[in-house]
Amino acid sequence: MKKKLFIFSNESISIDDDKYYCDNLDLKSTPEGLNKKFEVNLFGRKSFKKRSHEIKIKRIKIFSNIFSYLSEVKIASKNTDTKFLIISISPYTFLIALFIKILGRKPIVYLRSDGYGEYRAILGRIGPLIYHFMFSLVAAVSNLISCRDYILKGKKGKIINPSQLDSVWLRQPKNIEIKNFKLLYVGRLRVEKGIYALSELIKNKRDISLTIIGAEQGSSHKINQSNIKVLPTQSNKTKLIKYYDDHNIFILPSFTEGHPMVLLEALARRRPVVIFNEIKHVIGDKKGIFVTKRNFLSFLGTLNSIKKNYKKIQKDMKKNKLPTYKEYIEKFIKLIDDFK
Repeated sequence: MKKKLFIFSNESISIDDDKYYCDNLDLKSTPEGLNKKFEVNLFGRKSFKKRSHEIKIKRIKIFSNIFSYLSEVKIASKNTDTKFLIISISPYTFLIALFIKILGRKPIVYLRSDGYGEYRAILGRIGPLIYHFMFSLVAAVSNLISCRDYILKGKKGKIINPSQLDSVWLRQPKNIEIKNFKLLYVGRLRVEKGIYALSELIKNKRDISLTIIGAEQGSSHKINQSNIKVLPTQSNKTKLIKYYDDHNIFILPSFTEGHPMVLLEALARRRPVVIFNEIKHVIGDKKGIFVTKRNFLSFLGTLNSIKKNYKKIQKDMKKNKLPTYKEYIEKFIKLIDDFK
């Protein structure tokens, strides 16, 4: 009989025809993978907007307020032979972590990104102070897992390499030439993701086009430029791979990132990646990632350098050893089992 694993998230989840959907692919793939070993119960926040990715596990509950959420956490804590996994630290999950500790249990907290940087991008100077308060208390009462060592800020924890890559992603990519710059961004339209700053950077640049995959269904955005196309989140893997293959450079304009899986997807399709100084830590030993400053002169220089050396860059990218989804889930299961 499988052991129960309760997963708590701040992510928005919608329901339609008794099926549950989210926009964050990690919130779909991680519970689905862990469900192979555990009896996963996923809790999240109720969304009234239709989300993109169907979460294919049986036991999902969503809540419209923190009080009903905490009430269900209390009920779940009565299961003695269970473990509790919290994904990321937010005001909601901060309260949940403390509540689980008060109830005499110790949660596992999975940190996917640098909250200090995210809160600074969203709230300004006060943001890191707010996150530091939550992080310090959560770290004191939890077992930590992170996708990057620096995210732990010196706290004790385990490291994992998230990935969505499988044999389909790793197939031979389509060959492409660079004439004009056809940039691709896959991700949410958020201030901290740098997408609005990027749109200003390439405004009125005729030889640079950008396709954005990640608009929430039924939501509005502030981007209205002739060289930018904004499309909804894509849940079909074959279609998403085609977007990568039809563009010649992937752009990741975020102000903060932990372990961006879209970067791995771009590298798998051998599309050079441009990032900005704030997230140069994501490079590691990977080939095909280029850092630029947030001004057009530096940005254009980086693009032209990639264009000039495109074939050589793609040849070098073949040497990358990329983590796979199977390896990620196997490691995650082992870590959860190891925590007492």
